[in-house]
Formats: sequence, C-alpha cells, structure tokens
Amino acid sequence: MALAALATAVSGIAPFDRLTWWLEVAPVLLGLVILAATYRRFPLTSLVYWLLFAHALLLIVGGHYTYARVPVGFAVQELLELSRNPYDRFGHLAQGFVPAMLAREIFLRRSPLRRGGWLFLVVTSVCLAFSALFELFEWWIAVLAGDGSVDYLALQGDPWDTQWDMFAALIGAVTAQFALGGLHDRALAPLDAEGSKP
Repeated sequence: MALAALATAVSGIAPFDRLTWWLEVAPVLLGLVILAATYRRFPLTSLVYWLLFAHALLLIVGGHYTYARVPVGFAVQELLELSRNPYDRFGHLAQGFVPAMLAREIFLRRSPLRRGGWLFLVVTSVCLAFSALFELFEWWIAVLAGDGSVDYLALQGDPWDTQWDMFAALIGAVTAQFALGGLHDRALAPLDAEGSKP
C-alpha cells in the first residue's frame, strides 16, 4: 500500500493531462482507503494484494502519460506493427484479471459458493458487470467533459473500443481463474483452516 501511494504521488508530478490523471488514479486512491479500512477485519491473501498492487501501477502509469501515450505501449505497437498503442487493452485485460481473483476470494470466504462451475460463472459475470459499469462511467465523463475527455477515453479512432475493452476484461477474468485458481486455493487454505467462512 505504501508503494502504491508513493507511485501515485510520483505520477502526479507533471502528468500529461491533469484531469485524466485524477480520473485514472481515483480508483487507486479509493482502493487504498478501502484496503486500509478492511485490513484487520478482512485481510486478503498476499496473492490478491500483489495483484491489486500490479493493477494499481498499471492505472497510475496510464494516468501519468494517458493510456494512448504510455511509452511501453508504443514499443509494443512498433514491435507487433499494431495500428494503435495497446496499453489501454492491457488495462482492460487487467480489469478482468485482477477483479476476478478479488471476487473469487470474497465469494469463497463470505458466500455459500464453492469451487466449481457456479463460482466460475458468477466471478466472470461480476467482472463483466464491472467492465460494463466502467464503460458507462467513461461515457458519462465524455458527456460531461466533451473534448476534454479525449485523453481519458483513449479511443485512438477505434469505433469498437468499448466492445474490445469488455472483451479484454472477459479474457482477463477467464484467464485469471484458469491460471491462478490452484495457486489461489493454496493461498486460501490457511484462512479456510481458521474458519473464515460465515
């Protein structure tokens, strides 16, 4: 949390666009407050904390440069001969990947859901709902800010950006559960032994 707070502060030094910076780091700041407030009552696994930290860094870097101008995105764009900077796609992939593991942990520890198909479906659905809510939020910002929202939206001329963003979140949510489900179960085992279920 301290590293995320420090990275947020550093990213606020001369960002490309101040409004975009605020919009991108606001979820990080809110997340830090929530994590600090719930740390004693509901500590998460180290795996989920590290994933949240990585996601925060992705947002913070995107906020500093704007997603369409992140240097590493340009490097990938050139390497793969893409028509646009793909950093925004990485962000939306993470928007499914990381919340999937957070949702999975909350459901396994605080709901009747058990490991299996229903958990997988519900976690994926939550991630898609979160992605759709974020796209609605982007739309509202665009309506309110007009031309001032161009850097925040990072459309880069793609009329299907919203659909691609949600598809990336879907891929992230599914991939996270397949790739990290076993590791996550092992991380949860000590908490299960302590009787963290209601």
